Amino acid sequence: MPKVKTNRSAAKRFKLTGSGKVKRARGGGHHLNAKKARKRKRRLNETEFLSGAVAKRIKTYI
Repeated sequence: MPKVKTNRSAAKRFKLTGSGKVKRARGGGHHLNAKKARKRKRRLNETEFLSGAVAKRIKTYI
């Protein structure tokens, strides 16, 4: 079996931590921000960790 190629679009969107968790950025914080609350914009700035079946599938892409 040949090696599986890395999905480049997934590699740019997701990162793996040292412990193997999948990290992603939250969407929706790049424009139309004037009407969004300060708390909401701050929350969108944080990274999020994926879990379960979604994380497992992303790991196969990376």
